[in-house]
Amino acid sequence: MTRLFCSSHTLDLATPAVMGVLNLTPDSFWDGGRYGHSADYLRQVEKMLNEGASIIDIGAVSTRPGAEVVGEEEEYRRLMPALEEIVRHFPSCIISVDTFRSQIGREAIERGASMINDIYGGRFDDRMIDTVAHYNVPYLIMHMKGTPATMQDNPVYANVVAALTYFFEQRLEACREKGVRQILIDPGFGFGKTLEQNFTLLSRLQEFKSMGLPVTVGLSRKSMICKLLNISPSAALNGTTVLNTIALLNGADILRVHDVREAVEAVRLVGKMNEMQDA
Repeated sequence: MTRLFCSSHTLDLATPAVMGVLNLTPDSFWDGGRYGHSADYLRQVEKMLNEGASIIDIGAVSTRPGAEVVGEEEEYRRLMPALEEIVRHFPSCIISVDTFRSQIGREAIERGASMINDIYGGRFDDRMIDTVAHYNVPYLIMHMKGTPATMQDNPVYANVVAALTYFFEQRLEACREKGVRQILIDPGFGFGKTLEQNFTLLSRLQEFKSMGLPVTVGLSRKSMICKLLNISPSAALNGTTVLNTIALLNGADILRVHDVREAVEAVRLVGKMNEMQDA
């Protein structure tokens, strides 16, 4: 699958794409509380689009380690007015909504979103897969062990790559039975994985390409960088770019990032190198 059909927009993944993150939360690990007002989030969306983002991924519930679940009414209150305003100001923008609730997903698509990013892959709300199938929008399935509140409580795998492969195979079967035709996968770096497990997944990312689906990676300013380098997320941009580059070399199709310009530059530089090797 090299093309995604996102409502009236088409995204060609022959060249890796960059997904810019917009958190409408007060408590996200990196940018929580920055985009609570319309002037702030519209400015940030415009910046990310100008820097080359192909998708804007909007989330209204923090999924950082230890985060508590926010109620559906609060997620709705944070998300819908902003989504409507972003769609009105940037009508040609491909918008993904980061949610695990089917009713939020349905309402978001009705208001102009054209992709769903679900950290539970349909396990939190079994109506989500039906919703995605009904609207025929791309569905990004992420792997997470446990919940955001518990995922880092001693995550253990006999074989982390095999465990994720089995998870994706099971979720893909569930999705295809319901008629979902556009599926992407995300290994879920930092979502129920140790430092070593995260780097194992990154080093073996190419193995997930055998499923024939676009692979999305979210490495931006995460703890696998901060713990190894003993730095804070505010100092983790360089580390993010290094790991994004490795992900691209290992077959990543979409980079999900807070810092778009640097990710776009990584895509262009790796693309040029690959072009020269293929010449």
